[in-house]
Amino acid sequence: MGLLPQIADGIDVSIPAAGHVVSAYALGVVVGAPLIATLAAKVPRKTQLVALMAAFAVANIASALAVSYGSLMVARFLSGLPHGTFFGIGSVVAASMVAPNRRTWAVSMMLAGLTVANVIGVPLSTLMGQHLGWQYPYAFVGALAIACVAAVIAWIPVQPADENASATKELKALTRPQVWLALGIGTVGFGGMFATFSYITPTMTDLAGFSESTVPLILVVYGVGMTIGATVAGKVSQFGLMRGIIGSLSLIALLLAVFGFLAQGKVTAVIAVFLLGFLPTILVPMLQTRLMDVAQEGQSLAAALNHSTLNAANALGAWMGSVVLSRGYGYEWPSRLGALLAVGGVFIALVSVWLGRREAAR
Repeated sequence: MGLLPQIADGIDVSIPAAGHVVSAYALGVVVGAPLIATLAAKVPRKTQLVALMAAFAVANIASALAVSYGSLMVARFLSGLPHGTFFGIGSVVAASMVAPNRRTWAVSMMLAGLTVANVIGVPLSTLMGQHLGWQYPYAFVGALAIACVAAVIAWIPVQPADENASATKELKALTRPQVWLALGIGTVGFGGMFATFSYITPTMTDLAGFSESTVPLILVVYGVGMTIGATVAGKVSQFGLMRGIIGSLSLIALLLAVFGFLAQGKVTAVIAVFLLGFLPTILVPMLQTRLMDVAQEGQSLAAALNHSTLNAANALGAWMGSVVLSRGYGYEWPSRLGALLAVGGVFIALVSVWLGRREAAR
């Protein structure tokens, strides 16, 4: 997302069109997460992690070698295919290693890798893309993925395949209304955040008046917000998963409603970017745990689908942002549209609570 201007220049398209590259990766996650999680239900989890990260490495190197808009779109789609299942299986492995009351904490620690990526990796890749070319960050990510394969082989304990697992049992989770409601919370609720963050570079340069060279530092602020959010997610969940989810989404809606105004001053823009990282990151582990709770026997599929829904939100947000911008509205408008999506997520969460109470009463 931080490289959209460089990608747009490199493959000779507009910035809104370059935003579709973000959507292509996200759609790869949406397709790959349920498909791979279901087909690989009986494969040992460590084997899955190794194979998925190896595929991720190959696809990112292919992204670096892409020479046209079409080939880059295909490479980004293929890069997204392993993403959801990798994080989903990783979350299940993490949760299986701790006591039941520490599952949200374990999942948040596994997902904390994403926060480190945003503190170090995203600013570094943006800086690299600005000075060396947009292809180099993709090659760098491919090299990191190869290192990750070695780390998984060396350090993740062997977990035998679940003999009782099957594609049928995994898919049974999709017959539960609460699963679909949890997926809806993620897709709709997070769409607003991605509508804003997909265009964070031009928003900071055009509205706040920062130079392009300052953007990597602003992305560090976003990553710090994510890191702090990940550390408090477990504590927030102790007040109740659904209370935490509804409260977090309400605050996200409020932030997005005023983000366009805050982004027009340098100090307030930095504060807004920090909160844009902080608030959604509190929500992710709680949504992950909620899905694993309501899916029952379909743990692997449910855990993977959380990332599928977040990337559906990614694709939806990036696309909706491009529509707004293509019609001539300024960079303050994607976040205003995003606020409505966050309110929609709150509504779905309230429906989930109501349905749960009705089932309990029965």
